[in-house]
Amino acid sequence: MRYRTRHTTTYLYGEPVSLCHNEVRLTPRDASGQTLVEYNLDILPRPESVASRLDYFGNPTSFFCVDEPHTRLEISAESVVEISPRTVPAKGATPAWETARDAIREEIDAFQFVFDSVFVRTGDDFAAYAEPSFPAGRPVFDAALDLCTRIYRDFKYQPQSTQVDTPVEQALKARRGVCQDFAQVMIACVRSMGLAARYVSGYLRSGKDRVGAEASHAWVSVYCPGHDWVDFDPTNNRLAGLGEHVTLAWGRDFTDVSPMKGVMVGGGEHLVHVSVGVVPERNRTE
Repeated sequence: MRYRTRHTTTYLYGEPVSLCHNEVRLTPRDASGQTLVEYNLDILPRPESVASRLDYFGNPTSFFCVDEPHTRLEISAESVVEISPRTVPAKGATPAWETARDAIREEIDAFQFVFDSVFVRTGDDFAAYAEPSFPAGRPVFDAALDLCTRIYRDFKYQPQSTQVDTPVEQALKARRGVCQDFAQVMIACVRSMGLAARYVSGYLRSGKDRVGAEASHAWVSVYCPGHDWVDFDPTNNRLAGLGEHVTLAWGRDFTDVSPMKGVMVGGGEHLVHVSVGVVPERNRTE
């Protein structure tokens, strides 16, 4: 499937901004099952230059500076990606989760995602929530899939019930939030069992049965030794990587993959409007 995505963020400032420096992660990754075909980043007011590089996790990252006074900043990223469904393990095909936990210690790239991060901290409460999904000897894929389903059933998707920096412990206790909270709760649970999990940001194809499709979306990758990383979307109780999710970036938690962040001089109070669209390329002119 080929998708066209468009992500537009508009900042409206109460007072002129004299200078701003910004970092954006809006370029879809070339990753397993995903190929970037086209990409364009449009910024108004236009910066003198845009510099790009790969960050520590291999995410395409762009930097720009606007050094003229402005009361409106608009950042639009449009891309075309080709998505091929990835092969996922069959139930019972992955090693027992205890075996996977021990094997991860020999996998340096995966092992770094076992530890606490800025927004995701492990703990007894997360282990207690995860344990029913991780009985002794259960294959790691089966356990993670069960945990994904339980979070979907136990938690309520409720926009504006949390903030970007809402502690993951609060989301677990309240049993509600948005896709960021669902993802970070699952990551905290998986890591509390000694396994590796990373935060993935991107987009979800629009549809009536898909929650979070009209904005930036977030899901989880769990490392399954012998089968690499497998993606789970606890907000929608489905596997990601089957042709409906577009991956932008991955990291330890939201702080590593924020689509947009920066600093500015001036501005006062401001409003932010974000719109996201993901449509099959063949429907572009329909």
